[in-house]
Amino acid sequence: MWRRWREFLTNRRASRGYKSVSLQKFCKMSRKRKELPVLENITITDVAAEGKAIARVDNLVVFVPYAAPGDVVDIKLDKKKHSYAEGHVVALKTPSANRIEPFCEHFTLCGGCKWQHLPYQFQLQCKQKQVQDALERIAKVEFPPITPILGSEKTTCYRNKMEYTFSNKKWLTWEQMKSGEEFADRTAAGFHIPGAFDKVLDIECCHLQDDLGNRIRLFIKEFGRENGLSFYDLREQRGLLRTLMIRIASTGEVMIVMSFGEDDTANIERVMNAIADRFPEITSLLYVVNTKVNDTIGDLDVVTFKGNDFIVEQMEGLKFRVGPKSFYQTNSLQAYELYKNAREAARLNGDELVYDLYTGTGTIACFVARHCRHVIGIEYVPEAIEDAKVNAAINGLENTEFYAGDMKNVLTREFIAEHGKPDVMIVDPPRAGMHEDVVKVIMEAAPRRIVYVSCNPATQARDLALLDPMYRIESVQPVDMFPHTHHVENIVALTLRD
Repeated sequence: MWRRWREFLTNRRASRGYKSVSLQKFCKMSRKRKELPVLENITITDVAAEGKAIARVDNLVVFVPYAAPGDVVDIKLDKKKHSYAEGHVVALKTPSANRIEPFCEHFTLCGGCKWQHLPYQFQLQCKQKQVQDALERIAKVEFPPITPILGSEKTTCYRNKMEYTFSNKKWLTWEQMKSGEEFADRTAAGFHIPGAFDKVLDIECCHLQDDLGNRIRLFIKEFGRENGLSFYDLREQRGLLRTLMIRIASTGEVMIVMSFGEDDTANIERVMNAIADRFPEITSLLYVVNTKVNDTIGDLDVVTFKGNDFIVEQMEGLKFRVGPKSFYQTNSLQAYELYKNAREAARLNGDELVYDLYTGTGTIACFVARHCRHVIGIEYVPEAIEDAKVNAAINGLENTEFYAGDMKNVLTREFIAEHGKPDVMIVDPPRAGMHEDVVKVIMEAAPRRIVYVSCNPATQARDLALLDPMYRIESVQPVDMFPHTHHVENIVALTLRD
């Protein structure tokens, strides 16, 4: 029983949604359900849309994380349904030719960068195939050959924004637990274990952002330890050091947002002064006091401790102010490629009325404003619309208007009658895609051209099927914004049918 319990714990930690289980509870669970088997010498055949690898055993499809097509592995099943199962690799028998050595010591543990073990060119092939499959299987519409995916020039240190969590009980790996070592200091500054709100993996080095981010995070953690400051207890909901946001713009400007779980003025000032003294390159040093249950800061007052309350990103001479609550594409260099290709897909000649739906902070709207007659941006978040207005103003763009509200409530027949029928619509919705009511209004407005930018090819394909009676797809351009993940952006240009 002890052997089975240890194996169970190992498997649960390796899979999503790990929860601590006592031996007594495990014994009860074991009596209730039959333990699933290990499948031996199984060949991994493909990669699934959600990033897991696929194996096929008889009529059963098995989803396995961190495997590569061509691997021959032993798979321990964690969950089994009628037609599919989920499992994890317990032995790599024969490595695939499509497998490389991961570059990060935290690979498979932190939940990010799940494709580090795949060569980047192979990752791009998988993403291109993901777009192809979504259009064929979900949209089921005619489309031209897909343009080759635009890869990211930088595959590490490409993110301009990272967020970390402080914890007084860092998560211990199975290897650490079985080592017998005593871990008196359990403080951590890192990432939540996937599916576990109270488990934080302490991060030594993250390769997603400039190394300045690592130095700042490690300094704050060490300062907290040395000065006896309390790290946040995620279960008890108390502790001073809570979360950290680091933004590093392509212009070199740096923003730090510290979140404190207690309103302790003296120690907050100690921390903030220490950060300012150690890192004079920080141009925007901010903090919030968050005593809520969740980590969001959207409804909290942000205090400017030193410097500006924003940093500046720049593209083609356009400047974009990014505040602590602003949305901005996290891969600055690749965002330029995304927006440039979206603008080219719009085929603007200077005389169009453009609607930019889901405009966010107005980045795309500002990016196309100099190439058309007028731009109207609509966005759900009021703070983002205020940012959009500021961005238009600082760039001297007087041919823009921005409106806040739920898209299906703002974009109505009456709105279009008042502001004019659009010649071109650019839509960049969240992962859930567009509401059916929004699609109906778009079709009623009948712009001659639509540029659909999406971070989720599956929901984009669903919406394209709805638009198909009136619009034909003219071009498809995938863009990789997030190397070493399965995520892919896609730009589809549509024209009104004759």
